[in-house]
Amino acid sequence: MTTLAVVQAGLGSPSSTQLLATRLAEATARLVPGLEVRTTHLRDVARDIADNLVTGFPSARLREVVESVVGADAVIAVTPTFNASYSGLFKSFVDVLEPESLAGKPVLIGATGGTERHSLVLDHALRPLFAYMRAIVVPTGVYAASSDWGAEGLPGRVDRAAGELADLLVGRAPAKPATDGFVPFDQLLAGR
Repeated sequence: MTTLAVVQAGLGSPSSTQLLATRLAEATARLVPGLEVRTTHLRDVARDIADNLVTGFPSARLREVVESVVGADAVIAVTPTFNASYSGLFKSFVDVLEPESLAGKPVLIGATGGTERHSLVLDHALRPLFAYMRAIVVPTGVYAASSDWGAEGLPGRVDRAAGELADLLVGRAPAKPATDGFVPFDQLLAGR
């Protein structure tokens, strides 16, 4: 059975971070038959994470969460944006993981925030973090600002990112990315 670990660091319940994580997981599950989805709400193990950072020993509950994430075939990781980066709770959880524990694992990144101005959190904070851990980060990350909920662009981004993750999970060649009218510079040169 193929497993997907969903890690979300929303502090509220419910939260926009939780909602985005759920949408990404549901979109991926529609594309991967029999996918088992295991969701972790980091707020539920926040004290366990802090205790582990101080003592160096995980609680049984935190050990179970870590094993669920590390043992999954793929990960969806979603965090709220705090001060133009991931939340402290999210980073603290990642700090609990062994550096090589996600090597070669497909990861779909997502983030939420109040305004579109923080969307660079995906490429300036999350993508480098998971690249350091040698994960395979899908090309499309999903950022959802407050204004994105109910807007027409978010569902398409969710579906595109989920499709990329599903392709990696089932071993399909990734679909040709949508260019939205953009032509890469090397293709412009080749077309001369």
